[in-house]
Amino acid sequence: MGTVQTLKGNMKPVKKKKTEEPELEPLCCCEYIDRNGEKNHVAACLCDCQDLDEGCDRWLTCKSMRPETCERITDTISDRLRIPWLRGARKVNISIVPPLVLLPVFLHVASWHFLLGVVVLTSLPVLALWYYYLTHRRKEQTLFFLSLGLFSLGYMYYVFLREVVPRGQVGPTQLALLTFGLFLILLALYRAKKDPGYLSNPACSDKCPSNSQIECPIKKGQEKTKGFPGTDPSGSLNNRTLKDDIKGSSRVALDSPAKMKEDWCAKCQLVRPARAWHCRICGICVRRMDHHCVWINSCVGESNHQAFILALLIFLLTSVYGISLTLNTICRDRSLFTALFYCPGVYANYSSALSFTCVWYSVIITAGMAYIFLIQLINISYNVTEREVQQALRQKTGRRLLCGLIVDTGQYNRGFLRNWHQFSTLGTHPAHAPAEDIV
Repeated sequence: MGTVQTLKGNMKPVKKKKTEEPELEPLCCCEYIDRNGEKNHVAACLCDCQDLDEGCDRWLTCKSMRPETCERITDTISDRLRIPWLRGARKVNISIVPPLVLLPVFLHVASWHFLLGVVVLTSLPVLALWYYYLTHRRKEQTLFFLSLGLFSLGYMYYVFLREVVPRGQVGPTQLALLTFGLFLILLALYRAKKDPGYLSNPACSDKCPSNSQIECPIKKGQEKTKGFPGTDPSGSLNNRTLKDDIKGSSRVALDSPAKMKEDWCAKCQLVRPARAWHCRICGICVRRMDHHCVWINSCVGESNHQAFILALLIFLLTSVYGISLTLNTICRDRSLFTALFYCPGVYANYSSALSFTCVWYSVIITAGMAYIFLIQLINISYNVTEREVQQALRQKTGRRLLCGLIVDTGQYNRGFLRNWHQFSTLGTHPAHAPAEDIV
């Protein structure tokens, strides 16, 4: 018996060695693990594409394609679109690619003739708006507009250096000033891309990451509070003077069950402070949320609203300066406005035609950003967020001025100077919602 027990004891470690799984080999620069959990290679990106073959067959035979087939094709393309990298190929977001390819092609085609320029430059905003509404309706994140914005900045600067600067009309100081403005734009965009003021659940030990959906479970025994008036997300009471408390109570019915229910976010499992909202695209609540901006692929909230306004301002100044330098070079002895609409001989050579086309493209983008900047200035002056404006328009509440361009809800308006002072101090105070702001 002792011998048998000794043999069994000797066999146990041998059995463990047999059940041990072999270590996975490290991936080379062109290999990756696909969405099915299998090892794949970049060179095999066109292999085993049954969904794509079926889609092509239906398209050639003029048959309609099922929506689920289109989704599978899109998922397959996005999973196989990768670039070689150390320790495995890296996945490339498919929404980044179209601006990098289509923008130079469209601008060069628009430079061939005046009529082509009119058609192309008119269709570009239409296509951008169509793609925006398509992704906005599906509540999907996309890097298309961020890629379009950054690549437009880089490509306009490249055309300026290649086609405008060699003409000798732009001095070193002017070029340095334009380059410095471009650097400030990128710096402000980087700051605006940071945390806009995400709200984290106190029941979660980890901090909520940016641009990710948060589904934090409630601790055992923790009740789903509906939002006690005068408390912040951590549950602590806010200190406020009696005067402000009276103002707040006059504006918001804190004892209203509907308002208390609105405070509770069922997805993030937390009590929202005033003016916070759950972004369905980012999947997380944002403090004093203004809107979700597709140009930075992030929300604009309490912590990055100032940087967002600064980025818009610097972009407008730099863009107008670059447009004026280009028009003064290719259309001499004409005012800026006149050269924009009447520049004879600009299509005589391809260099000036491309520069003029890029000027008009920049004018279209600048006009759109100027409208956004104007709306932001109006909202800040009346102390309303874009989300509150849209909600007031839907519910037909608030005071509308200038055909709805100005919407004053009156709930947080404290006057022009105090509103701007409050905006200038966003993010500098401790993250506690005042009692008057509990919705």
